[in-house]
Amino acid sequence: MLSRVVRRRLAPIARTSLSTESRIAPTRCLQRRWLTPAPRPGDGPLMSRRADRELPDVAQIGFRWRRTMPIFVALIAIASAAMFNYQKSSSPVIASTMYALRTSPRAREVLGEEIYFKHQIPYIHGEMNQMKGRINIWFTVKGTRGWGTMRFVSNRPTHRGMFETSEWSLETEDGRTINLLEGGDPFRGLLTDEDDQAFEAEEASRRGFRQQGALNR
Repeated sequence: MLSRVVRRRLAPIARTSLSTESRIAPTRCLQRRWLTPAPRPGDGPLMSRRADRELPDVAQIGFRWRRTMPIFVALIAIASAAMFNYQKSSSPVIASTMYALRTSPRAREVLGEEIYFKHQIPYIHGEMNQMKGRINIWFTVKGTRGWGTMRFVSNRPTHRGMFETSEWSLETEDGRTINLLEGGDPFRGLLTDEDDQAFEAEEASRRGFRQQGALNR
């Protein structure tokens, strides 16, 4: 008897709770995913990407390459100039001119002993094109007595000819220009490639052989 009375009183309460849960359950399962904001700078790594997230503002996206492009071009230009300058400074022409300058009595009178480049990283000005036969360079040197600017100009009149030095001078720090070619040209025959010399010797031997064959006829 008591159990029936309890069941009758609890039945309306159970029905009300079930109806309330059935109404609330769909609202709990419903997710408003379109309210998810887009990640901002400094939020950390994006571990998951949702398809319905908010897109970033297009106006905030700028072209950063416009700022970095001039810096990139400047770095490429500096690197290219450094590579070409290193190629010039390590060429046999520079080594020959420095050796001739160290052994020149007039240069040693002005610069003194221990003649070398003035700067630790020398910059070779001018043109050095041995393929076309044009050399016109100048760079600064120093010694124990002072420093100066050495200029060297040499040209090759023909493709198989030898280089002819037209100027080899030293301009001192007080503006005086000293002609270092007065004692003779120390570069004569030094700037000719070994392949060219071998080719000329071979051509000379062939010409002699042809002349001997013509005489035998």
